[in-house]
Amino acid sequence: MTEQTAPTAPRPTHRRPAYDTTEVGTELPARTFPVTRETLVRYAGASGDFNPIHWSERFAKGVGLENVIAHGMFTMAEAARVVTDWAGDPGAVVEYGVRFTRQVVVPDDDEGALIEVAGKVAAKLDDEKVRVDLTVTCDGKKVLGMARAVVRLG
Repeated sequence: MTEQTAPTAPRPTHRRPAYDTTEVGTELPARTFPVTRETLVRYAGASGDFNPIHWSERFAKGVGLENVIAHGMFTMAEAARVVTDWAGDPGAVVEYGVRFTRQVVVPDDDEGALIEVAGKVAAKLDDEKVRVDLTVTCDGKKVLGMARAVVRLG
């Protein structure tokens, strides 16, 4: 018998930002995240949230919504990716919170919706931590308010 080993994960190529050289006002790389009905069905399977407002246009409109809407937690998670990608380590995020301000409406077409996320270091805190404020929009309208993360830098 031969011994088999699991493949090792590739080494990260991104260096974590250093607290000493990170300044208030530093902008994180902005990202755009496409959201289609397929994306929502996949997220429903992963999260266990099968509420029909996230996949059935008939049901969503029947309860007074404009159309199918993205899961709030999905929108929140996509926004967090901007922070974790910048930090280079998801474990560096020690606090994260948002206020849901508007729904992300997802039409039934090939394009779906686009969630746009920009971030900026808003404050340097104690213990090598920074506060990152995020701006999260869809169709030019803010969908998450008070979106903030506290990140411990190396």
